Amino acid sequence: MQMAIQEAKEGAAEGGIPIGSVLVKNGELVAKGRNKRVQEQNPILHGEMDCLNNAGRIGSYKDTVIYSTLMPCYMCAGTIVQFKIPKVIVGESQTFSGAKEFMESHGVEVIDLNNSDCIDMMTQFINEKPELWNEDIGE
Repeated sequence: MQMAIQEAKEGAAEGGIPIGSVLVKNGELVAKGRNKRVQEQNPILHGEMDCLNNAGRIGSYKDTVIYSTLMPCYMCAGTIVQFKIPKVIVGESQTFSGAKEFMESHGVEVIDLNNSDCIDMMTQFINEKPELWNEDIGE
């Protein structure tokens, strides 16, 4: 999770939305990414999507775990379900409840760490840039 948090901080430093993600397979780092919607003017480049894009073609995802600083939205959750990623570990879901039930209904194990660093980072961002946050979540 610390690597995902670092990705989120780097994204914020670039003027983006502080959400980071890391993909691990068989205990080894495969890829990391961050929300780059602002930086690359790409509406679907959420943290998980950037991470999976950076992973490239890895074959089966059955032995992977994806870490995200925030509960995945339905777009990212759909990709997780499509690729049959069996486990998602999230930093927090207080600031955004996301698609936990959707993933669980498709057999994905979802672990919410309720991490105070992740909560504080998103709370500060949402308070400082509500218009950008609302754009990100489609409000």
